[in-house]
This record gives sequence, C-alpha cells and structure tokens, in this order.
Amino acid sequence: MECRVLSVQSHVVRGYVGNKSATFPLQVLGFEVDSINSVQFSNHTGYAHWKGQVLTADELNVLYEGIKLNNVNHYDYVLTGYTRDTSFLETVVDIVQELKRLNPKLVYVCDPVMGDQGSMYVPENILPVYRDKVVAVADILTPNQFEGSLLSQVMDLLHQMGPDMVVLTSTDLISPHGDQFLVALGSQKMVRADGTTSTQKIRMEMPKVDAVFVGTGDLFAAMLLAWTHHHPKDLKAACEKTVSVLHHVIKRTITYANKMAGPGKRPSPAQLELRMVQSKKDIEYPAIVVEAIVL
Repeated sequence: MECRVLSVQSHVVRGYVGNKSATFPLQVLGFEVDSINSVQFSNHTGYAHWKGQVLTADELNVLYEGIKLNNVNHYDYVLTGYTRDTSFLETVVDIVQELKRLNPKLVYVCDPVMGDQGSMYVPENILPVYRDKVVAVADILTPNQFEGSLLSQVMDLLHQMGPDMVVLTSTDLISPHGDQFLVALGSQKMVRADGTTSTQKIRMEMPKVDAVFVGTGDLFAAMLLAWTHHHPKDLKAACEKTVSVLHHVIKRTITYANKMAGPGKRPSPAQLELRMVQSKKDIEYPAIVVEAIVL
C-alpha cells in the first residue's frame, strides 16, 4: 500500500525550506507527497532580497475543495510547518479534522514554527491557535524549547493536550560534553494491549555547527514522519535515524559552503543552502552517528 502525505508548507524557487526541504527526502523514502505551498517566495528571507506571494485561507480552501471534488483526499499523514496567518492555520485545522474523519488512522505531524532564543518571529496572535486548536489534533509535535514552553511547560503536559509524540528539537540543557553540543529530548506515549499506557523518553546530544542553516527544522519534521512510520513503536531508532540524516546533510553543506566561500570568509546564505540532492544516499540509508539515550 502506498503511503501519501499532504504537506502544507512554504515553497522557494531557489534553495531548500518548507516543502522543498520535505518533499524530496520523503519521496526518496517511498512516500507520495501532495504539496500545498503556503507561500511562494523567490528564496528564503535570510537573503538580502526576496519576492513572492502568500496563500490566503480562502485560496487554501479552494485548493482543498478541488482535491475533495475529485475524491482524492485520502491521506495517511499531514505535515505542516511555518505559518504566519491565524485564519490560514485555523483552516489547516479544519482540513486535518475532516481528513481524520475520513481516515481515523491519519497521523498529523506539526512543526509549530513560532520563534527561538526567547523571541517570536510570527505574530503573537497565532500562539492561541497553536495552543488551543492545533496541539489538540496533532499526533507528533516537533517544537524547539522556546516553542514548547509557549505551548506548555513540559512534555507530559503536551501529551495531555493531544500529541502522542513530542520531540523538543533543541533545548537549553547543558551537555556533559560541553557547550558545543545541542541537547534534544523526545517522548512517546504508547497504549499497551491491555489498554494501559507507557511512555518512552530519550535524550540526544548533537555537535553544533557554527553557521546559520535554513530548512533544517523542516527536514527534521519530514524525517521524523518517515522514520516513525518505519519504527512506530521505537522512538530511539526513529530519532537516531532522523538526527543522523540531519548530521550528514549539514556536514556536507558546511564542507561545500566553506570551500565555496574560501579561507577565512563566512559562507553566504546561497552557499549554505542544504546539499539535499547530494545527500540522497544518506537520506535513504543514514549511518547512525548520534545515539539516543533512553531515560
């Protein structure tokens, strides 16, 4: 049986963010991906210049209605990322709820992109929509620590709000290996055969890279979707493969970017675009370079 994903994210002509970061890796791993572009920009906004268009909630509804009229709105997964507009996000929730009625086994993977390092880069009025509506219908949530704290204080509370799996993609926790390592946490709630629940929790430590990459969060969410599909009851294996894919892509990207920039020069945003196509084999068969510790 084919596995089909509806991915509602941003799109760029040049580079890799949003749907451009998610679609190719998912297709490489055997998923059919239907993409709705929440924005269409020339490139990501980290460049000096960018141009483009933003999809409205009404336009999103029109696209979904077209899929629905042709009776091809059966999905196994929904994946969403960066959104700035409250009405657009509320429409996404309506679509997810309808798709779940059609397929109760559908899994909604949400990366609640709101901010980092203590500051928000989306309008503050979008937070209540995430907290009160999105989290309740999400099955897998991938916030960073700042986003997680905006939605709730701890992963156990996020579980109570809806999602069975929560992965904090970056935290302020101190690594025993020093400040050059980033700590991520994961938690998965599972139901046993007798109806009781258990929770698996893991911790991962990843070496930091001194550069600003765009699209890595989108790639992380897509790979977590893929590897939890292949390892539905093994959070440790799914996270190890997800993080290892990120490690290989980032390592290949920074090596290329430094070479292109030249000695002593910082790479430009264009040079730091993810080396996605060149990482195809690592996406398919990631060598495990980061081990998850079961807590």
